[in-house]
Amino acid sequence: MPQSISVCDRWFSTERISDRLYLITEPHYYWFNRANLWLIKGRDQDLLIDTGLGVSSLRQHIAGLIDKPLLAIASHVHFDHAGGMHEFDHRAIHAAEASALRTGDDYEALCTPDQGWVAQDQFACLPYEGFAVERYTLRAAEPTQILNEGDVLDLGDRAFEVMHLPGHSPGCIALYDPQAQELFSGDVIYDGELLDQLHCSHVPTYCATFERLRQLAIETVYPGHYSIVSRQRYGEIILEYLEAKRRPGCPSDLSRARMGEFSLPS
Repeated sequence: MPQSISVCDRWFSTERISDRLYLITEPHYYWFNRANLWLIKGRDQDLLIDTGLGVSSLRQHIAGLIDKPLLAIASHVHFDHAGGMHEFDHRAIHAAEASALRTGDDYEALCTPDQGWVAQDQFACLPYEGFAVERYTLRAAEPTQILNEGDVLDLGDRAFEVMHLPGHSPGCIALYDPQAQELFSGDVIYDGELLDQLHCSHVPTYCATFERLRQLAIETVYPGHYSIVSRQRYGEIILEYLEAKRRPGCPSDLSRARMGEFSLPS
């Protein structure tokens, strides 16, 4: 790193969305890859959805907000979402990407040097003295809980259903509260460029995921990137994506998916 880049005083920022919900971001990191980290406060348990880059202690940053057992969840294993998972005692991820987290698989996390997703010019300041982007890696972390489609995470005063929604990557999940009609969507859907050309992506599967999401009752989406999404914008994003991706072969894939003949990766 050039010596002209200073070390920041505070790596994370926290925004209180409500009494039970906090948004944590890494404001000194490149906006395009900067993930939204959601802390949900429950009566009996708290949930942390995604953990950022792992270049500064998220656990220490949120310590003052935690007063009960905490489960850290990776919506998927990509570096901007799972980089800090190793800090937490209780860690959950979908079965399809558990091995990548367990072994610290930089390729599946998109953070090998030749993949080019982590670069020095993406840091406006350093998270700590001596930080060097060329040494960045996904720290291996053994999952303590494996998540699968249909699992329920009960916080005591509200519950979330685990939805397996591949396409961006094989193990992408979202958490859905059917009572509040709220979706914590990770990288499945957000109001920005949806990445579906990665080595781990599959466009027909992404289309099938979006066809499924069209049927979901939604009031608010809390996404993995960018701003909170309204019900209206949620529907627009889905239609825009499907219209852009439909091509010979894709409609028939979607038809088979609706009929139960198209098996999504598990």
